[in-house]
Amino acid sequence: MKMARVPYLDRENLAPENQDLLKRNINLYRTLAHSPNALRRFSGLGQFIRFDSKLDPRLRELAILQVGWLTRSKYEYSHHIKISRDFGVSDDDIRGMIAESEGRPSDLEPVIKAALRAAREMTTDLAASDATFAELAAALSTEHLTDLVITIGFYNAVVRILETMQIGVEDDYQKYLEEFPLPSD
Repeated sequence: MKMARVPYLDRENLAPENQDLLKRNINLYRTLAHSPNALRRFSGLGQFIRFDSKLDPRLRELAILQVGWLTRSKYEYSHHIKISRDFGVSDDDIRGMIAESEGRPSDLEPVIKAALRAAREMTTDLAASDATFAELAAALSTEHLTDLVITIGFYNAVVRILETMQIGVEDDYQKYLEEFPLPSD
């Protein structure tokens, strides 16, 4: 495993007014804490996506897992396997996401399949196709559709930060990679 490109910070490394940034003591935040104001804004959008967006949490988490799976981001993928379970994603849902990614059929609902396709297209082709966007627009409100696009775009940024900074997966999350391995390149 590669070492992170900058040292992980702990609460005591931060000024008192920034120590709250590490209330979630995860390597991503411990790295981004080198820029406290950026972490505060970054974490604000992440908190909106997770707790304030009206987008169906199961759909959201499967789209995030799709980004992590497709980019082979061990950190994002392992963290969101854990997080997704807290929001109602089942192991069968995760297996369905993998099947869809590999071009195999799944029992996932059409709107979930379209969201996964949008995540794949936005990750590999920069944007969702007209057909995928139209399918989602027919199934979701404009607010939900906008939140989905923001979510996919945000997590495409997150995986690029994780990989560029070479942020390592914490030991507690390794088991998720063993349970649902990423494909090898």
